[in-house]
Amino acid sequence: MKRNVITTVTVACALFVALSLISASAADKKDKPVGRLLMGKVLDTQDNPLPDAVVYLTNTRNRAVKTYIVGNDGTYRFPALNNATDYEVYAQYKGKKSDSRSVSQFDDRSQVYLDLKVNLK
Repeated sequence: MKRNVITTVTVACALFVALSLISASAADKKDKPVGRLLMGKVLDTQDNPLPDAVVYLTNTRNRAVKTYIVGNDGTYRFPALNNATDYEVYAQYKGKKSDSRSVSQFDDRSQVYLDLKVNLK
């Protein structure tokens, strides 16, 4: 009888430890950001923001394109990008285009900041 009690207590303790580890692991995953954040500003050559510019983000693996229309401050954001994918980004404003910039899968930063400059001349 004493052995059954010891076995029951041991199994209960093992279950408690296992559940604690599982819940701690789930909490860690919840706190970590998912994917990469690409952000920056669309500016002219004098560093003035270009409101209503359109930023184009191309997934180089499947050629899917996402767009973002910037606000008055010229900022753009593309959250939750796949860390294992390369991207190309450029901006367009009133028929003028910035140079294309790349975000590499080998760049391990979780947040990438790129300003895109459009020459209006």
